[in-house]
Amino acid sequence: MNGKFFSILFTLLIIVITPQAFAEYEDTIVVMETDSGRLIMEFFPQFAPNHVENFVTLSEDGFYTGTIFHRIIEGFMIQGGDPKSADPSFSMSEWGTGDPGYSIDAEFNNIEHNRGIVSMARSSDPNSAGSQFFIVHKDSNFLDGQYTVFGRILTDESFETLDRIATMDTAPNDQPMQAFLAIIKNVQVLDRSELSSLPEYVTPVTTAEGESLIAPTVSQPNSFPEYGLSFTSPAGWLVQTPVPTNDSPDIVVVGSKTSTSAPAVSFTINRVDKTILQSIENLRSAVTPLIQTGALTIVSEQGTQIQGNDAYLLKAIGHFEDREGIEKKIGFSTLLVKVDDMLYTIQYTNNLESFDREAASFDSIVNTIEFSNIDFAKVPVGDEADFSNPDLRLDPDGSGGYAGTMDGEEEGGGCLIATAAFGSEMAPQVQFLREIRDNTVMSTQSGTTFMNGFNQFYYSFSPYVADYERENPVFKEAVKVTLTPLLTSLTLLNYVEVDSEEEMLGYGISIILLNIGMYFVAPAAAIITIKNRIRQ
Repeated sequence: MNGKFFSILFTLLIIVITPQAFAEYEDTIVVMETDSGRLIMEFFPQFAPNHVENFVTLSEDGFYTGTIFHRIIEGFMIQGGDPKSADPSFSMSEWGTGDPGYSIDAEFNNIEHNRGIVSMARSSDPNSAGSQFFIVHKDSNFLDGQYTVFGRILTDESFETLDRIATMDTAPNDQPMQAFLAIIKNVQVLDRSELSSLPEYVTPVTTAEGESLIAPTVSQPNSFPEYGLSFTSPAGWLVQTPVPTNDSPDIVVVGSKTSTSAPAVSFTINRVDKTILQSIENLRSAVTPLIQTGALTIVSEQGTQIQGNDAYLLKAIGHFEDREGIEKKIGFSTLLVKVDDMLYTIQYTNNLESFDREAASFDSIVNTIEFSNIDFAKVPVGDEADFSNPDLRLDPDGSGGYAGTMDGEEEGGGCLIATAAFGSEMAPQVQFLREIRDNTVMSTQSGTTFMNGFNQFYYSFSPYVADYERENPVFKEAVKVTLTPLLTSLTLLNYVEVDSEEEMLGYGISIILLNIGMYFVAPAAAIITIKNRIRQ
C-alpha cells in the first residue's frame, strides 16, 4: 500500500514539477551587449529544456562575457560561445574548439531555422553541444532537425545588431577582421517584465507534423529487404528513400549540413547481367567525358572486397561553378559491389574541405553493410515504365516501383548458384556459363524462349540455395562437385556450330538428356545394382 501510494505521489510530483520547470524560463530574457549593439534573446524551454537551462546558467555565471563571435558567415549565421576566444593564451587558430568541459545530449526539434533563431553548435556527434551557439542571419532550413533550436532574438535593435556583425569583414577562415566589434562585453539575465516594449511571446514556426525530419541522436540500424541490404547509419544522419525516377538513388543517407559541409551517401541498386569488370568499364566510360572537360579529376582507384563480394572503389574530385562563377570542389567516393546478379553503387559526396573529416562516417556505413536475399526486384521506371499499366506487380496505382519477384528483368537471368559455389562471378566456371548462355543459347529464338521459361523456375529457389552455400562450406563444396558434370557436358557446345533453330533444339535436347542420364539414370542404375548384389 505504501509503495503504491509513493508511486502515485512520485508521478504527481513529476506532473506538477515539469510544467514549473518550463515556466521557470518562459519569461527569462538574456541580453548580450557588444560594441555593435545589443542582442536580446528569449527561449523555448518546452522544446529544449536542457539547452535552455544550460545557456541561461552559463550566462548567469559570466561564462560568455569576453567571448567573441568567432565565426561569421554573411547570409548564414554568426557563431560564438567559445571560451578559448576570451582567453589570450589560445591562438586564433584554436577558436571554435573550446567547450565548458562537458557536453549535453541533443534535443532536436521541428522548429525551423529561420532568421533570428538561436541554435546550438556541435561537432558531427549529435550529443557534443556544450557552450557554442549560433544565430541564424538568413533562413537556413537545411539545418532543420539536425541542430537543437532553443531560442531566438527579439526587437528591431537585435536584428540590426545581427546584421552589423554578420556583414563584418572576415578572414578566409570566417573570423572577424575587427574582432573587438564582435566581443560579448556584458551579459544580463532578466525577467521579461524588466524590459519595456518587448513583443508578446509567439510560438515558433515549426515544420508541419509528419513532414519534419529529425536526425537521430544515436546510430540506427536500417534494413531494406527489397534491396537485399542492411547497414547502420551514424548518429545525426538521416536515412531517406526518394521517389523512384530514372536518375534518383534508391536510398540516401544525409549527414549534418553546414555552410562548408554537405555529406551524403547514396545507394543505387540494379540487376545487371554484367561482371564487376564490365561494370567498372561502364563507370569509366561514364566519367571519361567529365575528365576530358576538366570537370572531374581521378584521385585513386582500386579493387577490393565488401563482405566477401568483389568491389571497386573510385575516388575523384569534381570541379563545378556556382551561379556567381566561383569554383566549388566536391569530393566523390564511388564504390561498386557485385553480389550475385545485383550491382550496388554506393557513393559518398561532400564539399572537398570537409570530405576527409566525414569520410569516417562513410567507412562506418560500408563496414556495417550486410547483404541478403532480394525479396523484390526493381522494374523499369521513368521513360521505361509502363505507367498506364495498372497491373504492375506490387504497384496497383501504376506509378512504377518494384516487382514482386526476381523473374528475368533482363534477358538471360544470372548464375547465382554457380557464383556462390565458385566464390566469384569472375571465376572461369561462371564466365563459361555466361558465355554459353549469351553466345550460343540466346543466339536463337528457341534458346531465348527456353531461357525465359527456365529463369522463372530458376529464380524461385536459386537465391536460397546461393545463401545457404555462403553459410555452409560443406554444402558449397557439394554443389561445386554437383555442377562439374553439367559444366563438362556444356563444353560440347564449344565444338559445334549452331546456325539454325533446329540445330539449337537438337543440341539442347541432347545435352538435357545427357544430364538427365548423369544425374538421375546413372545414380538409379547404380542403386539398383548395389541392391541386387546385397540380395545375392
